[in-house]
Amino acid sequence: MSRLNSFFAECTRVVDESLENLIPDASIEPTKLHEAIRWSLFAGGKRFRPALLIAVGDAFGAERKKLLRTAAAVEMIHTYSLVHDDLPAMDDDNLRRGRETCHIKFDEATAILAGDALNALAFQTIGEDENLSAETRVKLIAELARASGTPFGMIAGQQLDVEAEGKAISIEQLEQIHQSKTGAIISFAAKAGAIIANANETESNAIANYAGHLGLLFQITDDLLDITQTTATLGKTAGKDTRAAKATYPAFYGLAETKKLAENIHAAACQDLEKVEKDSILLRKIADFILQRKK
Repeated sequence: MSRLNSFFAECTRVVDESLENLIPDASIEPTKLHEAIRWSLFAGGKRFRPALLIAVGDAFGAERKKLLRTAAAVEMIHTYSLVHDDLPAMDDDNLRRGRETCHIKFDEATAILAGDALNALAFQTIGEDENLSAETRVKLIAELARASGTPFGMIAGQQLDVEAEGKAISIEQLEQIHQSKTGAIISFAAKAGAIIANANETESNAIANYAGHLGLLFQITDDLLDITQTTATLGKTAGKDTRAAKATYPAFYGLAETKKLAENIHAAACQDLEKVEKDSILLRKIADFILQRKK
């Protein structure tokens, strides 16, 4: 097993342990809500965003115990966004990570409430983290709220994405959608690791730039996978972006040029790491993984 695969496996283990301790048991009332939360949160996946946070924190020498609750909070936010994204009013999808989406398994009302609960639990998780100073907790909560909300966060990006369906938009508008909808939370994950580790300003800025490029790269490769991979491989419905006439890089540039763009963004992310005077090999491997991922 490669160093990166070993790292991802370790992160999945420790983050899932943290989530198990933070999420109410399915036997606790309201049981249906807690079952829905657990169905969505423990559906598999690489825990990429928590792993990125931990990788940055490790690079700057943070204690693992200081990273884990914020890493878990990032996964809560990500899962809440997926639950809501799959709803009939949004992408109307019935498959996520190879099994029924939350609203199909349960019902729409429960899915909405499960997403809402995960959103609230994420901020509670950071706010109650006794391993961090009050100042650090407040900073992380503010950064996560900014990355999740509006005008430049995930929710704003989702709104812009919905409004762009079936329309001709500029490349600047497309980049704004992707940087907000997908990139903002990925950027937060990387920056949070640096915040918790008390990285200096120069290195924090380098990580912020790296994270921005990484977030954009992730969405570009996601666009590519939607048209090049099967539903069975992806674990979610393939080709839905094309059917919904969504704004994507392949729709704008074509397949070949989009692949070249992904390579350029990857190179820019790696160049950002040259300003980090720490062991950044794992962070480079993460950028490689995003560029080369198959699902």
